[in-house]
Amino acid sequence: MRLRSLLFVPGDRPERFAKAAASGADAIILDLEDSVSPANKEAAREAVAAYLAGTREVFTLVRVNPLDGHMTAADVAAIVGGRPDAIMLPKAEGAPSIAQLDTILRSEGAADASLPPVLPIATETPAAIFTLGSYREAKARLVGLTWGAEDLPAAIGAATSREADGRYTEPYQVARALTLFAAHGAGVAAIDTVFPAIKDEAGLAAYAARARRDGFTGMMAIHPSQVAPINAAFTPSAGEVQRAQAIVDAFAANPGSGVLQVDGKMVDAPHLKQARHILSLAD
Repeated sequence: MRLRSLLFVPGDRPERFAKAAASGADAIILDLEDSVSPANKEAAREAVAAYLAGTREVFTLVRVNPLDGHMTAADVAAIVGGRPDAIMLPKAEGAPSIAQLDTILRSEGAADASLPPVLPIATETPAAIFTLGSYREAKARLVGLTWGAEDLPAAIGAATSREADGRYTEPYQVARALTLFAAHGAGVAAIDTVFPAIKDEAGLAAYAARARRDGFTGMMAIHPSQVAPINAAFTPSAGEVQRAQAIVDAFAANPGSGVLQVDGKMVDAPHLKQARHILSLAD
């Protein structure tokens, strides 16, 4: 399963669910948290539960409310019967948060064998930064790891997480990098955060390209128009595939060699590993 693009949809807007599912996104995230006002939480739970009960054509996550807000149990009670493909957990603080969510899932009737995997948002509190390494302990329960650049600055009283040109300030560059390494350390998908400027197509393309360059495997989206550029950024080009295949073929033809020359450039074991990864993405 590939998770290049994950599209958010407010849980209280059921008329948008089908459009989101048909957007080309690899996954949709039905949101019960930030995009839903407190007055609409129950209506959102009912709408999401109704959607889960039907036929689904795309991998479907549900973002529940944070564990510290006393709404998670109500969210889980509403959706667990529909068996979402995964649960997105905001304001997660490492492996202990996964264990706490599992306790809630079990209390609402989910059997251990059918616990949905979890996609934690892993950097939304100051304490969360210091728990990123613990996700390796819970890797069997994870579908990936992602981060956020909005709640954390609010939590520490920062004016912003971005420079005037849109790039992250240093503290949030650190949070992003640590999430990337934590995801790969756990052996799960590394999902970059959203690009909030919906109409800035060039900015989105550049951001997504940097994300893939840095080692992220996918990215979240907040509007259907962002899906295609994100998918394109996380899909290897024909040229990349051709060079990767040339490297794999060269080593296959020379099984005793540790270093080879391909197209006039020296390649060794790390290049072979990267080439195989590119071919797996192309598949």
